[in-house]
Amino acid sequence: MKPVNVGICGLGTVGSGTFNVLTRNNKDINAKAGREIKITHIGARRTREDCDLTGVTVSNDIFAVVNDPNVDILVELIGGTTVAKDLVLQAVRNGKHVVTANKALIAEYGNELFAEAVSNNVTISYEAAVAGGIPIIRSLREGLAANKVEWLAGIINGTGNFILTEMRDKGRQFDDVLKEAQALGYAEADPTFDVEGIDAAHKLVILASIAFGMPLQFDKVFTEGISQIRPEDVAYADELGYRIKHLGITRRLPGKGIELRVHPTMIPQSRLLANVNGVMNAVVVKGDAVGPTLYYGAGAGAEPTASAVISDIVHVSRMVNSSYVSEDATAVPHLGYGEDHLHDYTILPIEEIESAYYLRLSALDQPGVLSRVTQIFSEAGISIEALIQKEPKEGQEHVSVILLTNRTIEKQVNKAIEQIESLSPIQGNVVRIRVESLK
Repeated sequence: MKPVNVGICGLGTVGSGTFNVLTRNNKDINAKAGREIKITHIGARRTREDCDLTGVTVSNDIFAVVNDPNVDILVELIGGTTVAKDLVLQAVRNGKHVVTANKALIAEYGNELFAEAVSNNVTISYEAAVAGGIPIIRSLREGLAANKVEWLAGIINGTGNFILTEMRDKGRQFDDVLKEAQALGYAEADPTFDVEGIDAAHKLVILASIAFGMPLQFDKVFTEGISQIRPEDVAYADELGYRIKHLGITRRLPGKGIELRVHPTMIPQSRLLANVNGVMNAVVVKGDAVGPTLYYGAGAGAEPTASAVISDIVHVSRMVNSSYVSEDATAVPHLGYGEDHLHDYTILPIEEIESAYYLRLSALDQPGVLSRVTQIFSEAGISIEALIQKEPKEGQEHVSVILLTNRTIEKQVNKAIEQIESLSPIQGNVVRIRVESLK
């Protein structure tokens, strides 16, 4: 049987990791694939000393890899959504299967790319696009195929989780931990994608589309970052029996639509997700038949991500004869549902979601203020589960008041917050963090 020839575009962290793991474990990987897998062509602007490229064609032009007739599987690891999109489109039009770790590309252009792949009878595999080495895509798309997914929630950005862990364990300020995360290589020089939730939103929209069988809709994800989280909120959460995590949450609400949101979330300390620390990732999926299942592991890094990339290479190699494109090359739908069976669900705006809420406000320490605040909540039909009023610090006239509400519609909370902030004894804005039990 002819070997499967692989071309890799991009030899950065993940590209070099993929090359080295595939080379190091080649014997076992070939045995699992049932055929020989060979890296024959690499497209990269720079080579690396840690990669022995003997016998491999190396091109500065990545499109030389796409147009190489001997390449069966193109591995796209250059990132971004401009050149990468052109590269993938050219690959599928040339009849090549594609493996990618590019979550932004899939989240923003996946619908178009998948349609093009189907029309050319090839497949685009993207296990490494979400949660690094955790096999969440194939588990959700295939392992849980019998289930009607009710909801899923995940810590899907290791940088944000590292920052929140350090803030909780050591009482550090956000800016201080962010600088360390950048020094350690966990965060980019421009950390916006990580700390403002854009990276997690890319991943969540992919998971939600597979979970519920709907087209990718990145522009409809509500996204809120962690840059406004303060050490006192982390401490108060702990006092109330909760921990703050930056979660991606999606939930199916029969008759209403789909929740699709990324934001800081307080969850009970007893939940497994609450105890996922540092740069680790984890996703909980609740299916109607299996119940809750947890997927935990390294969400980034050269070899963890390479593990997922190579799993896709093996999967495609098993399915495709390298001398021609197999008739069942697209037997597993890209989003788990046949293209004719995807649902155009309503994505609920954040004002329509239901959650409990943690609220922190700074109030003048005088009689009647707290009663007026609670009256506002009562008039809005919002019940308060817990209320803590802190002692004023020496020389300060304002005190911190912390409220924990029961579940309510967000637009009702918005109205109550607006009224509270208009009270003269209230200083500044009310801090709001959504609370989820994840039962």
